[in-house]
Amino acid sequence: MNAYVIRPIRAEEWDKVKELRLAALRDPAAPVAFLETLEQGEGKSDEFWQERAAGGASGRYIRQFIAEGPDGEWVGTVSMIVEGAGTTDLFDGEIEQDQAHLVGVFVRPAQRGIGLTEELFGAALEWAWGLEEPVLARVRLFVHEENARAGAFYRRFGFVPSGKVVPMPTDPSAKELEYVFPRPA
Repeated sequence: MNAYVIRPIRAEEWDKVKELRLAALRDPAAPVAFLETLEQGEGKSDEFWQERAAGGASGRYIRQFIAEGPDGEWVGTVSMIVEGAGTTDLFDGEIEQDQAHLVGVFVRPAQRGIGLTEELFGAALEWAWGLEEPVLARVRLFVHEENARAGAFYRRFGFVPSGKVVPMPTDPSAKELEYVFPRPA
C-alpha cells in the first residue's frame, strides 16, 4: 500500500483526469456505476476536461482525489461534491441539510482489493469534515440496485442505507439507493 500516494488532483493534470475517467467508463460495471457513457465522455472537448480538472483541484465545493502509483500512473479516483441546504440535487430532490455527495468511485481492476478505495474514501471524508463552511452534517452516495459489490463495500466502510430510493436519471426503470455516512460526533 505504501507505494501509492493518495492526493487531490492538480489543475494542470487534466489529461490524466480525462484518461482515468475514460478508463472508468470502459469498465464492465460502468453502466450501473456512472451516469455517463463512454461515448459521452469521449465526445467532450479538451476545454471541458481542463475546466473539470481546475474545479476538482481547487474548487470550494468539489475536490477530486486520486491514487497514484510509484510509476506515476493514476489507478483510482473519487470526488466529493458539497451540496448546500435548499439546493436541488441531480435527482431533482431538494437538499435538506448541508452535506457532501461522494461520486466517481473507480479503481483499476489490477489494483482492486488492496485498500485503495478505503484510502481514497478516507481522504475525501477528511476533506469534507475539514471544511469550515459549510459544516457538513453527512456524506452520501448513491448505488445502483444491481451493483451489489459496491453496496457491500460501502456498508463495510460505514455507510448505511438511508431508505431513500430514486430512479436512475439515465434509466428511470432502474433504482438508485442512497447510503449515508453521518458526521462523526
